[in-house]
Amino acid sequence: MEFWKVALLSFATSTAAYGTPALVSSPGQSAAIPGWDLQSIARVHSDLNALSKAGYDSSKWYHVGSKGTLMGGLVGTGVYNADDLFYSTNLEKKVDSSDFAIPWLYRQHFRLQPGHGKHFLLQTNGITSKADVWLNGHQVANKSVQAGAYGGRTYDVTKLVNGQNALAVKVYPTDYNLDFALGFVDWNPYPPDNGTGVWRDVEIRQSGPVALGPTRVVTDFKEPGVSSVQATIKNELWNLEDRTVSGILNAVLKDDQGKTVATASQKYTSGPSSKKTISLPATIQNPKIWWPKQWGAQPLYTVQLTVHTANALSDQSAPRTFGIRSVTSQVNSHNDTIFTLNGRPFQVLGGGYSSDIFLRWDPAKFATQAQYVLDMGMNTIRLEGKLEHPELYDICDRIGLMVMPGWECCDKWEAWTYNDDVTDAPYWNENDYQTAGQSMKYEVGALQGHASLLAYLVGSDYWPNQRAAKMYVDTLREGDWDVPIIASAAKRGYPEGILPPSGFKMDGPYDWVPPNYWYNEQLGAAFGFGSELGAGVGTPEKGSLQKFLSAADMDDLWQSPNKQLYHMSRGDSSFNNRTIYNQALDARYGDPTSLDDYLLKAQMMDYEATRAEYEGYAANWNAERPATGAIYWMLNNAWPSLHWNQFDYYLHPAGSYFGTKVGSRIEHVAYDYQNGTVYLINRSLDNSGARSVEVELVGLDGKSIAKKHISTTTVPNTSKEIGSVPGIDKIKNVGFLRLVLKDTKGSTLSRNVYWLTPNIDKLNWDDSTWYYTPVTSFVDYTALQHMAPATVKATAKRSGAGYSITLENQSNIPAVFIRLNLVDVKGGDITPVMWEDNYVTLFPKETMTVALDFDDKQRGAAVEISGVNVKSGKIGLGR
Repeated sequence: MEFWKVALLSFATSTAAYGTPALVSSPGQSAAIPGWDLQSIARVHSDLNALSKAGYDSSKWYHVGSKGTLMGGLVGTGVYNADDLFYSTNLEKKVDSSDFAIPWLYRQHFRLQPGHGKHFLLQTNGITSKADVWLNGHQVANKSVQAGAYGGRTYDVTKLVNGQNALAVKVYPTDYNLDFALGFVDWNPYPPDNGTGVWRDVEIRQSGPVALGPTRVVTDFKEPGVSSVQATIKNELWNLEDRTVSGILNAVLKDDQGKTVATASQKYTSGPSSKKTISLPATIQNPKIWWPKQWGAQPLYTVQLTVHTANALSDQSAPRTFGIRSVTSQVNSHNDTIFTLNGRPFQVLGGGYSSDIFLRWDPAKFATQAQYVLDMGMNTIRLEGKLEHPELYDICDRIGLMVMPGWECCDKWEAWTYNDDVTDAPYWNENDYQTAGQSMKYEVGALQGHASLLAYLVGSDYWPNQRAAKMYVDTLREGDWDVPIIASAAKRGYPEGILPPSGFKMDGPYDWVPPNYWYNEQLGAAFGFGSELGAGVGTPEKGSLQKFLSAADMDDLWQSPNKQLYHMSRGDSSFNNRTIYNQALDARYGDPTSLDDYLLKAQMMDYEATRAEYEGYAANWNAERPATGAIYWMLNNAWPSLHWNQFDYYLHPAGSYFGTKVGSRIEHVAYDYQNGTVYLINRSLDNSGARSVEVELVGLDGKSIAKKHISTTTVPNTSKEIGSVPGIDKIKNVGFLRLVLKDTKGSTLSRNVYWLTPNIDKLNWDDSTWYYTPVTSFVDYTALQHMAPATVKATAKRSGAGYSITLENQSNIPAVFIRLNLVDVKGGDITPVMWEDNYVTLFPKETMTVALDFDDKQRGAAVEISGVNVKSGKIGLGR
């Protein structure tokens, strides 16, 4: 489709008209180009000399936002509709990728106020993957210099600026094998433009003779208990003049209440056109310590720098936030990495984050996603080459969510001689090292000091070669990187003499495995640090499926179990179908009889899968070979997908979400499928004392098979085996195991229900592949299909700012896997939504109340109720 033939309803006027105020007008001011005029060179000439002059008229080009890829911009301006593109196979049918095989042009004009002693800097923060940059008829940089999706650069354009200015950026087509871009490997179809475009802000800064670089803060803090902390504030001063300049650099540190806690200043002398790093020491008395959310508060400090020359302000930094905390790591005797945070051993439980397929950045959506992570009980996200925008780290700092950024796999980033998995990407040349080095320099300047940072992975599937590793490590250390540097996400190798072994394993699984998989001692099971692993689940519920699948697509889910599906991974991937998953579903739960039946069984599969993974890792935290961390593959999707997520693209939480949430509880009691034992889990820093566990096993008829009471004690940040479960061998077909953990006051800390058979799934470890382990004999849950119906009474009432939903099983049999779904007056899903618990199973005559929180501005909201043997119904919430 030639989208210049698409008729737009109207063209807006240029986003920065000549009559508007100057973009920046005083020293220390910085402003992003507010928007762009966008067009393909197929429609305009490519003479950037003329295009970058103020008199050129680009008012009839497409008008897009300040950041975003070509596709992101075209969606934003209405050329394409994302909902339409994401429906069925429309992305493939309705977009001609050849339209993006040629360069595109971004252009904007703006006012400045040049004058004596004023200097102007052009800051690029991310253009993927390479570009020519022109200002006012002069070339600022070519595509060899302005290269790499993370190759942010600062250019002194003082001699080029006028009162009226025009900036033009020519972006070149991205090739994942040739360029340092943001690829999606086999996560989803490639975007038609391969992510090409000005995806981060381009900024104009004004200063006097001396400009500031990124501010860095390092402290001597190791662990709590100290009365003061020594902070060192660093900045690289850039003398923009061809003469020696002297002056003073000042720093002001404030706490999270806005109170000044320290100041520092230092005189400097800087030679002509030179850069010089200045360090300012400061003492913070009675420091407030930053903790991840589940361990404490998140107090943040800010530091702001001002630099003066001849008693006049030359530049000032934006306030830079930092937290006082300490992160270290070590590789233990098992060659596994274990992290320590503020002197406490820290078990990493998290998920792999993905950017939007068109690299559209929505801070409000990410804030919700981050809250979902915490709600599920996890503490970390991993960014494999999806380093996003500064707001991501600001949000994580504020809410206490750890972040593990790093470079991506499987393309130009890992084109090493020893990497046989990357066959189409040429080995690095001299310019590639320069691009990668600049990318690292930019990112360390942007990220250093963020309290939420846990580590940086300089490799993913493979470690960087000796030259690249030294370059990365030297750059990080020169930038005062204060958290661990990890060689890669796998144990294939490491750059000896530069970094230690990674201590991370990447042995799968990525596709479905049974719950007992995690309680073994092979491959991805719950030991060591799993950098990306999971059972491949994440099936959206029907309300979401209807947004992106046709009726025929939905039929394929349950009627064509081996079919390649467009909304799985790419067509050449091992994960382009649900064959392995569906084989297990059919064998364990019975052949689906309808889409609704399939989805119910799928949610049970997904719930089982994620709960078992997180329980397995949490249970083995203190094992002989500790389970030190797990990153679920994946947290979210770049577009609507049928697998690899803990909540779907539309922010609807389903089985994989609530399985994770149960398995990641701070205080919890869990069942070991493999050994039939019970684990007491305590992921807190301060909860301790006596605990009791009630164990009860019942049959499908609700009659008790076995009961057991366990008295025990709990210790912070530990897990331990506390007993076995009786009666498993007495289950006739399917039984239900309920574990309830209580404190000395009788308060329930965790309630957990499993459906079990007398045996377990039998794994064929010897025939394992890199992505799953086959099952030779499946458990049989098919009796669930024939259960007698249970009667569940549901009531809702207002509770504070939210609601509480009370479920009462009035029957003498279990009410199995009760799903609660919040809908609007038209029956559409309401998201985002926070459920205290969901997909629950109630024992006979049991009552349970769960909290519900959402933005209840929508009138007529109701809760749909359904389950394995529960009649579907709905209750209104009222006001």
